[in-house]
Amino acid sequence: MKRPQLYLYNAPRNFKPKMEYIKSLGFSDAEVVQILLDVPNVIRRSLENKIIPSFQVIKRIVGTGENVLKAIKASYRVCDKDLEKVLEPNIAILINHGVPKPLLLKFFMSQTRSLVLNTHQFTEVVEEVDKLGFDPTSMLYLLAVNSLAMINKSLWERKSEVYRSFGMSEDQILSAFIRQPKIRKLMGFFVNELKISPLVISKTPKLMLLSLEKRLVPRCSVLQLLMSKGAIKGDFSLVHALEMTHKKFEERYVSEYQNVIPEVVEACQGKIQFQGFSIELKA
Repeated sequence: MKRPQLYLYNAPRNFKPKMEYIKSLGFSDAEVVQILLDVPNVIRRSLENKIIPSFQVIKRIVGTGENVLKAIKASYRVCDKDLEKVLEPNIAILINHGVPKPLLLKFFMSQTRSLVLNTHQFTEVVEEVDKLGFDPTSMLYLLAVNSLAMINKSLWERKSEVYRSFGMSEDQILSAFIRQPKIRKLMGFFVNELKISPLVISKTPKLMLLSLEKRLVPRCSVLQLLMSKGAIKGDFSLVHALEMTHKKFEERYVSEYQNVIPEVVEACQGKIQFQGFSIELKA
């Protein structure tokens, strides 16, 4: 239905060899079906001149058949790309910009799609990330490349407008968006409820990765409860408390006080509503 012209092809001669080759790589029948649903054009590509060479490119990069499977499953759409013309040049660009090969391999296994962008466009993306000062030896650099490579222009404008409404500059918007774009609800909680400045948010990208319902609100409820009972004062770093591992936060703020303030356990489980802090805490 997506490609009605496929009905004009000789299925046994044109389709069967390609499907059998894809299955020979280790894909199940269901996965072959999913590949065809996601990228129906792959069935029209030449097996010898396009499909096999493309999969060989991936194997040259990742080394093993098992890794080839993982890389393709990260995005079936790579099956519809001329990987010799885009993938290898794009990877060479990243290596030339200082990205270590082991880090690049780890990234490629889960973020295949962004690396098959038009090489000219990909070069512009990498140069933009360099201008923003990201360290090419960190995964954050590659996540930044991925975000900019996959961004939709209209989506970017909508999200930028949300960030501007909170007083962020263009540089802060781009920095925060690259690190991990989130929705208005999360930004509203940081800026309006916790009084954390947009500048702090843009410089602390990990905040944008945290779950509002499962982590941020319960932890704030715990801290609010302890402050209201006089167990702790407001001289701690709120950002540090939110960034702590689950184990460290429980040890410091839950286990320490649960015998004298048993409600702290319920607060940590999200069963006590966060009312807001009575005083402004330091970020």
